[in-house]
Amino acid sequence: MQRKNLTEVTEFVFLGFSSFHEHRTTLFVVFLILYTLTLAGNVIIVTIICIDHHLHTPMYFFLSMLASSEMLYTLVIIPHMLSGLIAQNQPITLAACTTQLFFFVTLAINNCFLLAVMGYDRYVAICNPLRYTVIMSKRMRVQLMCGAFGIGLALAAIQVASIFTLPFCHRVIGHFFCDILPVMKLSCIDTTLNEIINFAVSSFVILVSMSVVFISYVLIISTILKIASAEGRKKAFATCASHLTVVIVHYGSASIAYLKPKSANSAEQDLLLSVTYTIITPLLNPVVYSLRNKEVKDALRRAVGRHIS
Repeated sequence: MQRKNLTEVTEFVFLGFSSFHEHRTTLFVVFLILYTLTLAGNVIIVTIICIDHHLHTPMYFFLSMLASSEMLYTLVIIPHMLSGLIAQNQPITLAACTTQLFFFVTLAINNCFLLAVMGYDRYVAICNPLRYTVIMSKRMRVQLMCGAFGIGLALAAIQVASIFTLPFCHRVIGHFFCDILPVMKLSCIDTTLNEIINFAVSSFVILVSMSVVFISYVLIISTILKIASAEGRKKAFATCASHLTVVIVHYGSASIAYLKPKSANSAEQDLLLSVTYTIITPLLNPVVYSLRNKEVKDALRRAVGRHIS
């Protein structure tokens, strides 16, 4: 019976924003603008970091990696979502759904650990400034980047394998992309074990990466408070403000989405939450790092000045 169901369901249809049917055009325009701004903002961040030698430091290397990851993350989800707003009931094959979920989970986990790495980078810069360039060498940066991506690949493989070995009896996904829980709900059998695996992986990712950030900032704050001058303390805090803002929003939405009880939110609330971590959070990174970061703003001015002259 399970084998029969697995072969019968070869494609899915997204329910998406069908409950907001009369606002589809408005949603399409709003999401398209936000997506365009997200891509443009992250492309500018990566480009500026690449071309301006003043930004060739470990902190901006990790920022460029995060911006690149965010671009891919949105590319996996938003174009298909936008096309679904134009033409409803567009099917997605089982293989395409598997691929979308795999890359979504990989990049989401990668982003969590990149934020943790950036927290560690700020700890080394503030607490061990004399050894900063030695500790955060080019080799160490590459290792940390590969480690974050490798963890994402490994855990995504576990989650995707646990879900797509299930037999599916239904084909309508109550979401706008192939997310873990909405796809799991389509199964013919009890998914308690799969839910435990998902909760364990999500808990590991969020708790481990958040712990790294939390410990880093406890040590950072204790070091900053020892700085004698108020100007020195202000400058030290300023280097962490952008990262801390992104961390709070990123981990906040991720924790609510993947660690909440199964029926805590309505379908509309789940959609709103998903929009937050798939559209708003990726847009937040370039906005925060460009508006709150003096070095990035200076680099933008230099780049614009060279272009004009």
